[in-house]
Amino acid sequence: MIWSTAISLLVGLSIAIALIVANDPGEILRLLLETGWWMLAVLALNVAQIFASGLGWGPLIDDPRRPGVFGLAWLRWVRVSANALLPIVQAMGELIRAQLLLRRGVNKLRVIASLAIDLGTEMASQIVFSLLGLAALLMIPHATGGSAVTLAVVGTALGAGLTGVFIAAQRWGLFRLVERMLPKLAARVGWTSLGELSGLHDTVVQLYREPARLWRSGVWHFASWLIGVLETWAALHALGIEAGLAEALVIESLGQAARSAGFFIPGALGVQEGGYVLICALFGIPPEQAIALVLVRRLRDIILGVPGIISWRWSVAERRAAARPAARSLP
Repeated sequence: MIWSTAISLLVGLSIAIALIVANDPGEILRLLLETGWWMLAVLALNVAQIFASGLGWGPLIDDPRRPGVFGLAWLRWVRVSANALLPIVQAMGELIRAQLLLRRGVNKLRVIASLAIDLGTEMASQIVFSLLGLAALLMIPHATGGSAVTLAVVGTALGAGLTGVFIAAQRWGLFRLVERMLPKLAARVGWTSLGELSGLHDTVVQLYREPARLWRSGVWHFASWLIGVLETWAALHALGIEAGLAEALVIESLGQAARSAGFFIPGALGVQEGGYVLICALFGIPPEQAIALVLVRRLRDIILGVPGIISWRWSVAERRAAARPAARSLP
């Protein structure tokens, strides 16, 4: 773990702990212990969300060796688990799922192209989702806090702008730069295999010329965000918070935006907790319940994420064990 990641992790963890200590830890613990059977609904809905997000990546993998529904869901599960639990920046989860897909024999250029465009369609669908959440916020009469609404609008606009720049850069030449730069950097450390990235830009552009794939990807990702609303609604009820789907939509959409803003901190520690405290305050939800809501999600990440990490490491170990006999048989 590099120093910048370690420092950001410590800062985020300190903020999260400070928020818990300052807002009645005993009450937060009591709320968590009373979640009951609602926690099963939270877990089930998160599994459904993982499947939907996996299906969002599938249309962009233009290769006959593309995994099926369960294979795509497993790759997404590993990505989510790594981003949530490992002391790494969230972008590392993308590299892990790319590596696993490469091991299935999918062409390297197609893997990288599909990964980049999948991030673009996911980001674009999140912007639409955030706009939907903002519209709901403006329509709910008991929502308060004009400054918070202004901040949400500015944040969504900024996110939309960055997403547009990211997608335009992919379409108009970002990967020409990647083709030129990566082989030169790799040559300095003796890693010559990256020379195979020649043609990456053309592979990306070809995918952008097939809008049906992009729409299918975006629709599945948007469905995943909507399932997240149901998950948040279930978590709110697990904590005894009376809230409708409109409130759940606002909390989920703005909460996900806050988490995305903390991408440079492992697990968005501190950022997510602080963001939920501010967002829930719009509906008069006290900090103890807001923090408990985040901790329900953290608990969900642990329950589903630990098996995800284990399955990933198990697959890597199995592949290495299978490679040893083959290596010994070589002359």
